[in-house]
Amino acid sequence: MKIDRLDHLVLTVRDIEATCEFYQTILNMEVQVFGGGRKALRFGRQKINLHQKGMEIDPKAEHPTPGSGDLCFITLDPVESLIPVLTRYNVPILEGGVVSRTGATGPIASIYFRDPDKNLIEVSNYV
Repeated sequence: MKIDRLDHLVLTVRDIEATCEFYQTILNMEVQVFGGGRKALRFGRQKINLHQKGMEIDPKAEHPTPGSGDLCFITLDPVESLIPVLTRYNVPILEGGVVSRTGATGPIASIYFRDPDKNLIEVSNYV
């Protein structure tokens, strides 16, 4: 078997509407409604399905918990352009600003912050 890409992942959240608003406003993701009113966040060729804590869809992770995610997104825009958006919406930037890290295929420049459930979000550019 040869895996090509990630299609979707699932985040368990406390408040689906607050999560949708955050990701739509801060990261410009599209909110998608599907299958019986479920919600997902679409970007590129991937999506994040959202499960409400206590109302998860089976099958699910053994211990679904809000705030346990650590996600890295690659942006086509300069990562520095996210700083004014985060500042405008009072989203604290972790690590003091843009930092150097290593992505799946090489060096990246990253900004870290947290979503409403305190998941760690990293937005990056390859350098």
